Amino acid sequence: MKQFNIITLLGLVILIAAASCDSNKKEQPAKEQIITVLHTNDIHGSYQPFQTLKGNATAQTGDSVDNYMTFPRNGEIGGFARLATVVKKIRAQKDSNSVLLIDGGDTFSDDLLSNLTKGEVVIRLMNELGYDMMVLGNHDFDYGLDRTKELAELADFPMRAANVIDTVTNKAIFDEPYKIIRKQDVRIALLPIAYRNTHLTGNPKNMEGIRFEQGLATIKKYLPELEKKADIIVVLSHEGMTVDKLIADELPNVDVIIGGHSHDYIRPPYKSNGTFVVQAMSDAAVLGETELILEDGKLKDLKTKYHFLYADEWEADSTIVKLVEDYRKDYRSELEEFLAVAEKPVGRQYKMESPFDKLVTNILKDEMKSDVAFMPGVGYGITLQDSIQREDVFKLIPHPANIITLNLKGEQLYNLLQQTATNLNPKDKMDIVGGLLQSSGISYTIDLSKPEGERISEVKIAGKDIDLKKTYKVATHAGMLNGIHNYSHFAEGTDIQKTELKLNDFVAKKIKEMKQISVPENMGEVTMIGKH
Repeated sequence: MKQFNIITLLGLVILIAAASCDSNKKEQPAKEQIITVLHTNDIHGSYQPFQTLKGNATAQTGDSVDNYMTFPRNGEIGGFARLATVVKKIRAQKDSNSVLLIDGGDTFSDDLLSNLTKGEVVIRLMNELGYDMMVLGNHDFDYGLDRTKELAELADFPMRAANVIDTVTNKAIFDEPYKIIRKQDVRIALLPIAYRNTHLTGNPKNMEGIRFEQGLATIKKYLPELEKKADIIVVLSHEGMTVDKLIADELPNVDVIIGGHSHDYIRPPYKSNGTFVVQAMSDAAVLGETELILEDGKLKDLKTKYHFLYADEWEADSTIVKLVEDYRKDYRSELEEFLAVAEKPVGRQYKMESPFDKLVTNILKDEMKSDVAFMPGVGYGITLQDSIQREDVFKLIPHPANIITLNLKGEQLYNLLQQTATNLNPKDKMDIVGGLLQSSGISYTIDLSKPEGERISEVKIAGKDIDLKKTYKVATHAGMLNGIHNYSHFAEGTDIQKTELKLNDFVAKKIKEMKQISVPENMGEVTMIGKH
């Protein structure tokens, strides 16, 4: 009996101890961690600071589909030297094993010095800052695929895109569709997604040997694999905010989408089904700081900060300043050639009538003696103000396309206008591409609330109603013949005359002859109704 009691007593002690241990386990607080993701996007070769104006659109250009952004105040902003200062400060304040620095693409093109070094200056500066990854944007093929590959070798970080497929190997470009990085023992999957319509935004010859697949389908392809390998799944997207929202709505297993292409900053972060979407404007003017708040290794919440890199708030990093000066010294006379003075600021807009592009199309129309002139409508650049140097103009027209003239029927011109209306607001948001077709000499009303194909009315050329059967002379640049932004009707033209004049050189020369420029008097040729 005594033996039985002792055994019973021991059993009770063991049960109580086990219950106590189980209780202690339940009472243990969840382990919280913070991983900081620093992010830039759409740098467009902007290694130098620039002057911005209150009310001007993001990077002077980024009037997004549904999130029109402007700078909060006047001042000098941006540049890699100030970007480096903020990155170093944040890294110093936090655990060095808890910070990532990534870029959302459209990174090293669209600037005169970038063009002269074919992107090298920006990649060298990114190496100095210690980037962890960059997704390839549509403008990251502007120097041709071979040069993109050379820059990828030069970079100390992976430049990737899971949906850019090598047509020979049928694998993702550079054979690595994603990367898993450990921070504080947390496995973070970075899945880079390029712009699905890249082939419609540049020279097709630059993209021979690769194809662009839809980002949403690519993410779905890799998600099951990443869920097994990673604790946190981050999509580094160059698809634009509208498409990023669609991805978030459809794929709840993606934790965070860090975006690019549409030049937005999103505050508060967009959230759908537990997926967050963030983006940090453009042109190295803003650094995004997104804190991932984890509980037991899983994303619980996030917080965002946006550091506007105004010169009066942040000092320039001396190491980066010296690197920039070393690169500029061999090209200084070309970069800083004085051209003219802007009496009033002349900026660029993307999805609405643009003052700078009106200036360019006016020059084309007058000098080529055409009835109408067109520019494709692009989302990068600066505002011309005060003293204008050669590199300022090349920031707005970086690509050396030849000026051309051709003849188009009135019906073809009308169809071009219908196409730009479709581009701005298609039925399928995946088909959004490019900005408003910029023009001079043709006036019309565009109503985006109407069905596709019925959005253009009151078309006039030289003050007269357009004659659909009449032939009109058109001036533009050779890139339009490649069907940029789905403008296939340019290639249907007759009497196509390709001049030896490079558009950017020619415009710079004409601005220098003008000595002074201002907002063109014929702004308002396009009347827009309805939301994008």
